[in-house]
Amino acid sequence: MTPDKSFPVSWDQFHRDARALAWRLAGIREDWKAIVCITRGGLVPAAIISREIGTRLIETVCIASYHDYDEQGELKILKEINPSLLEEDGDGILIVDDLTDTGKTAAIVRAMLPKAHFATVYAKPKGRPLVDTFITEVSQDTWIFFPWDLGLAFQAPLSKGSAG
Repeated sequence: MTPDKSFPVSWDQFHRDARALAWRLAGIREDWKAIVCITRGGLVPAAIISREIGTRLIETVCIASYHDYDEQGELKILKEINPSLLEEDGDGILIVDDLTDTGKTAAIVRAMLPKAHFATVYAKPKGRPLVDTFITEVSQDTWIFFPWDLGLAFQAPLSKGSAG
């Protein structure tokens, strides 16, 4: 499957978007107990948000999707959340990821922490109902190229038949 649209995100844009997410989150609650980031994509926004809102306790939950890039495969939890953060169903916990796409990963983490606040930088329509706060919505058929996935290369103009 080749995405119909591509959305390349620079480091500068990602940093601005993650800070915008932090501003929104700071307005929701001042005393987040901890951030649980979904690896790997949630690591960078969690670091930015942690700095901006002053939350130093960052935990990870590691979920892998085994696929061949044609369709998302089975999800497997590689590392669970520290049990102390699961108390009170995650009340006061902030879950952070870079993107919610199909919502499959988000659903697993949401089930672990049903009272946590779920925030992503970007959201697609299928995953959007599972997050509480996000910055930018893109269409389901858009592939987001994050700055850690990119290198500098020539881009053909759209008029030459390139999708991105």
